[in-house]
Amino acid sequence: MSWGSAAAFFAMGGYAPFVWGSFAVAALCMLIEPLVVRARRRRAAAELKRAGVAARGVGHEAAA
Repeated sequence: MSWGSAAAFFAMGGYAPFVWGSFAVAALCMLIEPLVVRARRRRAAAELKRAGVAARGVGHEAAA
């Protein structure tokens, strides 16, 4: 494909809403994914820490 101007390129032959909308959705997903992963990792680490403390607490109580 050959475009005569930048405006023609960005118009994408009338398909601009679909093309640029797809790019926007993909970019949004790529921005959100690391944030979601970080939140899950922190939540999992906190749960493991709580479970480890609880398990150690049970073991110490039994030994005492």
